[in-house]
Amino acid sequence: MGNGMLSQEEIDALLRGTVAPETPAEEPVVEFSDMEKDAIGEIANISMGTAATTLSQLLGKKVDITTPKVDVTNAEQIRKDYPIPSVIVDVKYKAGIEGSNFLILSQRDGAVIVDLMMGGDGKNVSLELTDLQISGIGEAMNQMMGSAATSMSTMFNSLVDITPPKLVLNDMAGGNQEFVQPDEALIRISFRMVVEDVIDSILIQVIPVSVAKGMVSKLMGTMDSPAPQKPVPAKAQPSPQPQPVQQQVQAQPRPQPAQPRAQGSMPVQPAQFTPLKPTNLTVSQDNLGLILDVPLQVSVELGKAKKTIKEILELGPGSVIELDRLAGEPVDMIVNGKLVAKCEVVVINETFGIRVTDIIQPNERIASIQ
Repeated sequence: MGNGMLSQEEIDALLRGTVAPETPAEEPVVEFSDMEKDAIGEIANISMGTAATTLSQLLGKKVDITTPKVDVTNAEQIRKDYPIPSVIVDVKYKAGIEGSNFLILSQRDGAVIVDLMMGGDGKNVSLELTDLQISGIGEAMNQMMGSAATSMSTMFNSLVDITPPKLVLNDMAGGNQEFVQPDEALIRISFRMVVEDVIDSILIQVIPVSVAKGMVSKLMGTMDSPAPQKPVPAKAQPSPQPQPVQQQVQAQPRPQPAQPRAQGSMPVQPAQFTPLKPTNLTVSQDNLGLILDVPLQVSVELGKAKKTIKEILELGPGSVIELDRLAGEPVDMIVNGKLVAKCEVVVINETFGIRVTDIIQPNERIASIQ
């Protein structure tokens, strides 16, 4: 029955009732219902939607991750369907869920993501990823899956946490035995990921069936749990028969204007304070002696410059950084982070020093604070 059709011998055996049809060994039956597929798809859709928002903030570009497609497969089939050089991101759960799952994205997508994180435009990237780029992809995936775990915590009404993702560069066509067994049943969740005009490809999330069933069970348990009931007030006792109006007026004293007091609570009264009286305080100069030996951090600032991560990483011996100050301008003397004076740089016995040329007035410092 290798071609999907019964042989004549098998037909004859069935007619005789001696052989029952068997499921082919290479295609084991996996019990994962359509309802479970819909549930795991909903979990993935919500969690990846949150992850897309996180990735968008990291890249500074709009990220769209479409509604997922869910199917049951195995590692061998994934290798056949996704043979390009890939970045495999292994994400293990350490709280809330037992097991792990992994993401598959192309090495080109990984290179584009890390290039955008470093201030590039994401175009004309190289597939030869350096250790620094791999670390950058790992940080992006860590933040994405961390936000996805937070989203699942809300769905499951219990804490879900992950360990830092582990990245492996892999040619899927060559096999990958590190994360899953070849014959292990897997849930494949396929997303279309679009990052403006630089990425339009498929992002794959792979979850072992046992882990996926645990997720579905948690979701169903949350949905089936009864909503918290509001306390039902005690049934009111029947009121006594009304008496004549004249008797009621005589029996009921006139209510005093006071706040209602809850049964069993302590009486509460407004706090009373002694009025403050203005006094003339004089500050003795001798009190300064108490803090004269307190050390202060004094530094000199030549100037400032703003650089992107990409520009910083390109620095090397001999690189020149242009500051926002002209040559010959006074430098700033900073005391504990506050500008105190303007100075000029001098040389004293072959070491640098500064000569104070102008003291910043107190009113100028107050104006800068305001």
